[in-house]
Amino acid sequence: MKVVVFAGGLGGSRLARALAKAIEPAGLTIVGNVGDDVEILGLHVSPDLDTILYALTGRLDEGKGWGRADETWNALDTVAELGGESWFRLGDLDLGVHLVRTEALRRGEPLSTVTARIARAFGLESALLPATDERLCTWLATPAGELPFQEWFVARGHGDEVDGVRFEGAEAARPAPGVLEALEAADLVAIAPSNPFVSVGPILAVPAIRAALERRTVPAVAVSPLIDGRAVRGPAARMLARMAGGTSPAHVAAQYEGLIDALVIDEADADAETGVRTIVTRTLMDGAEGRRRVAEAVLESAAALR
Repeated sequence: MKVVVFAGGLGGSRLARALAKAIEPAGLTIVGNVGDDVEILGLHVSPDLDTILYALTGRLDEGKGWGRADETWNALDTVAELGGESWFRLGDLDLGVHLVRTEALRRGEPLSTVTARIARAFGLESALLPATDERLCTWLATPAGELPFQEWFVARGHGDEVDGVRFEGAEAARPAPGVLEALEAADLVAIAPSNPFVSVGPILAVPAIRAALERRTVPAVAVSPLIDGRAVRGPAARMLARMAGGTSPAHVAAQYEGLIDALVIDEADADAETGVRTIVTRTLMDGAEGRRRVAEAVLESAAALR
């Protein structure tokens, strides 16, 4: 079976990890968000790609949900001591990845090529593809003004309410090599329980990716990031309430109107109407059993939709 999953952040990494266990890993392609990529200390950082990579290769700090396990912070401590940019937490192990990526990008390699090389070196059997190799930046409209994603999310602790999201560079962005081919060959497309606005939104903002999903001939299934109207972590519920008018499964499904055939929702929302087929399970992926349960719900729903 061939599955493509659109993923960003911790929720995306958890579903990708679950699907890689449920099917042959080589049959899984993960299309990752690059809208929150950022340059820190002259280095190109791809937070969502790295979280997915670390999660699927056993390197993720599960407690924090980002960064490397067993990390140390000597380099960043020195940066702070010297008055450098230390608000974005880059550990010593993590820095090694960013150094290699940045050097390759400066040599003219596309992001997809260096991502694939790092993934192979880490032993990843599934394909990890950035949505695009081109510059795509997420900006948030807030009462404090328009903010780039990482300033809003990390530096300001995503405390500002969000009135709108735009993706600079998206209209001209082309899918990274392999993305459209994977979608054309897929038996199933899954959208992870990632924030619809800032994690999945940048992927769908690439016109050719959205068009490919619209004309799909195979099932597309999303997993809701909310349980009983609340996010497991992060600002998804606040953003849905303010920008979509509510936090019900129907509000989640509306973000993917015309793009999905089914929505996986939690048992706490079992009676909700969504406008699409619903699959009810416990959606909290707080361990191996939780991940297995959600992966099975996604795969079983796809079989039922055929």
